Amino acid sequence: MNAPCAIQHPRVSPENLGDPATFQRLLAQEKVPVPAFLKPAPAAGLGDADLAVDRYFSADFHRREMAGMWPRVWQFVGRDEAIPNPGDHLVYDIGDRSVIVMRGEDGVVRGFGNSCLHRGIALRPEGGHVEQLRCPFHGFTWDLAGAMKSLPCSWDFKHLEPARQDLPQVRVETWAGFIFINFDKDAEPLQSWLGVMPAHFADYGLDRATTLLHVRKRIPCNWKLAQEAFFESFHVRATHPHIMTFTDDVDSQYDVFSDNVARCITPMSIASPNLSGVTEAEVMRDCIAASGRMSDANGAAHQLPAGMTAREYIGEMNREAYAAASGVDLSQATLAELQDAILYSAFPNFQIWAGYCGNIVYRAIPDGQNPESCIYDVMVLGRHKAGEARPAAPAVHWLSDDEPFSSAPELGALGPVLDQDMRNLPHMTRGLKASLTGVVTLASYQELRIRAHHHTLDKYLAD
Repeated sequence: MNAPCAIQHPRVSPENLGDPATFQRLLAQEKVPVPAFLKPAPAAGLGDADLAVDRYFSADFHRREMAGMWPRVWQFVGRDEAIPNPGDHLVYDIGDRSVIVMRGEDGVVRGFGNSCLHRGIALRPEGGHVEQLRCPFHGFTWDLAGAMKSLPCSWDFKHLEPARQDLPQVRVETWAGFIFINFDKDAEPLQSWLGVMPAHFADYGLDRATTLLHVRKRIPCNWKLAQEAFFESFHVRATHPHIMTFTDDVDSQYDVFSDNVARCITPMSIASPNLSGVTEAEVMRDCIAASGRMSDANGAAHQLPAGMTAREYIGEMNREAYAAASGVDLSQATLAELQDAILYSAFPNFQIWAGYCGNIVYRAIPDGQNPESCIYDVMVLGRHKAGEARPAAPAVHWLSDDEPFSSAPELGALGPVLDQDMRNLPHMTRGLKASLTGVVTLASYQELRIRAHHHTLDKYLAD
């Protein structure tokens, strides 16, 4: 490892617990140039108004979202490496809509309406691989580009124009290996929608990212509740007490960049100010063993060198491991980008951790027309070396309703943390329905991303 740089951990006084400037003071102690985008964004100015509780369970509000918002936004469908070959495809369902996202013989990824043009049966029940799209009812077939190949009993369809029998398509665009669709043909381009994200992620090698794991589960709550569980670190003290020894929860930095993009940065490898007496050795040990994102789960095998902080040790450990995995020199990487929880969100339901490896991706989508159920996806991205073939994406691990995330061994220490979050969510729905005030009250700063999310949602519903 590199020589220690003796980083000093800025602390806050008990009477003023919590200081988002802490992260900026940590950046000031970096030994390499710090990217400008890690600086705070200008104040968002979204006010402090309460939110009505019924937006989390009302069937009417859910219908308004399905009609006014979801058909007009860019939605993350899956990763490029999940459909590497012609005929490989994913099926994406949102409300009553269903799309087949398929790679053609020409390598182009297209999105087709999952509906036969004859009698409307769904062409594909789920993702997989096919040589052509064939209606299971009467055998109408289309090629991998959506052009009609075969129309059974064509003598009985002389009233149809052959040129108009290709499968209708939705817009498909990609960024950094992520595939998005949009039902609105007049929507702004994906790159514009993502705002600052492409520039902020430019150095992280996502062009060589590969999916290490993908776990999916149905959660009994509204999709927004599942999303918002990861919009702030304020909940760590009560929900995740076991990670407080290495998570500086109350000193997080919150940024809103646009209607679509927001961010939370939580310093890692630093004990929460809510604790006292935690040693640097304990911070290091617990972070390696329990963070679910670091490169070595055997914390007991590590010894903290004299004069080195846990933050530096974890950062340098990750620098070496990530460089070895990717074949890229990471000497210019900040300790922050090598370990901190730098979590971006793109409206409405895409979240990704920034950094050079171990990028966690979250997604919550409505479960059909049920406002109190959603499908939750967790992915983790690694890197492959330039010139090497991209590894095949693992199969999606669907958990049953009774299986916790901790039952998925590939999640490691991340599984129990997710279970702690998920245990809150059904009780949130129950509590919201039981509310005697009828409103949700948000913190002005730490829950800024939640307010921004609803601010953008309301713009769609007002149109």
